[in-house]
Amino acid sequence: MGKKIIIFVLLMVVVLFWSFNFNYAQQDTKQPNVAGTFYPASKEELSFTIDNFLENAKPVALEKEIFALIVPHAGYDYSAGIAAYGYKLIKGKPYKTVIIIGPAHYYGFKGISVYPKGKFLIPLGEIEIDSDFAEKLLNKDKDIFFEPLAFDKEHSIEVQLPFLKKTLSDFKIVPILMGEVSLSLCQKLAYLLKEAIGQRKDVLLVVSTDMYHGYDYETCALVDNLTLSYLKNMDAEGLYEGLATHKLQLCGGWAAVAALILSKEMGHNKLEVLKYSNSAEITGKKIKGIWTVGYSSCAIDTDKEEGMLNKQQKKRLLEIARRAIETYLETQKKIEITENDPLLFQNMGAFVTLHKNGQLRGCIGNLVADKPLYRTVIDMAIESAVGDLRFLPLTKDELKEVEIEISVLSPLKKIDDPQQIILGKHGVLVSKGFRSGVFLPQVAKETGWSKEEFLSYLCSHKAGLAPLAWKDKDTELYIFTAEVFSEKDLRD
Repeated sequence: MGKKIIIFVLLMVVVLFWSFNFNYAQQDTKQPNVAGTFYPASKEELSFTIDNFLENAKPVALEKEIFALIVPHAGYDYSAGIAAYGYKLIKGKPYKTVIIIGPAHYYGFKGISVYPKGKFLIPLGEIEIDSDFAEKLLNKDKDIFFEPLAFDKEHSIEVQLPFLKKTLSDFKIVPILMGEVSLSLCQKLAYLLKEAIGQRKDVLLVVSTDMYHGYDYETCALVDNLTLSYLKNMDAEGLYEGLATHKLQLCGGWAAVAALILSKEMGHNKLEVLKYSNSAEITGKKIKGIWTVGYSSCAIDTDKEEGMLNKQQKKRLLEIARRAIETYLETQKKIEITENDPLLFQNMGAFVTLHKNGQLRGCIGNLVADKPLYRTVIDMAIESAVGDLRFLPLTKDELKEVEIEISVLSPLKKIDDPQQIILGKHGVLVSKGFRSGVFLPQVAKETGWSKEEFLSYLCSHKAGLAPLAWKDKDTELYIFTAEVFSEKDLRD
């Protein structure tokens, strides 16, 4: 009899839990959690309050459209004046989908929770969830799902909604809360968001986060300045490591990491700090021992790093590379061509990489810009085909199965601090004595290595040095960027 009672109780718990989640998922309208505490509950007072904050904000205008905002989420008396600097710049812009990513303060869980459908209610009215967009994120990874309890008391998403309601029209939202996540899960979210956004220009990303939390306003300024430096450098990996080791502070830090990865993947590489302050400055209570929180408003605009080469120039270099290999395999001689394009005639370094069935089949390059670019491509294409000692020489029959990739390189720049390296953007040359080695920028993306792994593998596998030789004061580090394109990318 006792066992039957226990089984019955367990079944009831399962039914109630399922029923709660089902009902929550079916719920049409999410009621506000912090109206009347974090911000005014009265529609008229809330509208007047936001208008006043927006009027007093004087942000420097940006030349490009804004792709992402990083704004605080404390009570409006403390942080809304800072948030207004970001929101003022998007007022009246034609965004149709706003992705809001914040931390889950009250409910601990592992993974990422995406609210799937329905509406969020605030005193200014209802805001609809972009369920079609949310569907593109959900169930694509076991760690990205809908956890209703994460939203049950949360304010990090909600406090952004009145500002959005006052500055935009005819838009929907995608609410996302970050639990405990790895760097790889931040990357996964960024890639899913990139895929969901596609070519759309009407999507805004909002990261909801405060900064330093502690009892020393002087330390607040120091820690927040350091954190802002990682944001300005768009250093997602460095930011993640700094947050994980508590060197940096952002309560919505994982959201910021994902936002930096996504922005760079979308080609947006410029972050501006619009305004910074903290609760000690805002309240005038600069006294040690009083709780202090940092706030910043930042914007990532759509300023893209323009490539050196246009599509036709890229196609021409790929054509030259393939003809150079074909000619050499048939005649054992270099192709003789004359190129009139002024840019292709400039002295530039380049690498030529060959892939067969998705696997590396050869990669040789020249970092030194001592020949016209088209001549460098000819030489490196031939060397990649027959001179890469890791592989047998390419045969004529194999060539038709090979994809050619070219990396055109910027000049080398010597650096004194490995923190200046931005993985995925910078290639790195390490040199010590007579030994040196180089990794192209795309190596970091292909391997998923951390910065320490990237540099250690570079030293040990490419330069023949000790893995940690990059930390030695006698070791020289150089960075460069590469414009990378392949036949697959440009195939009509």
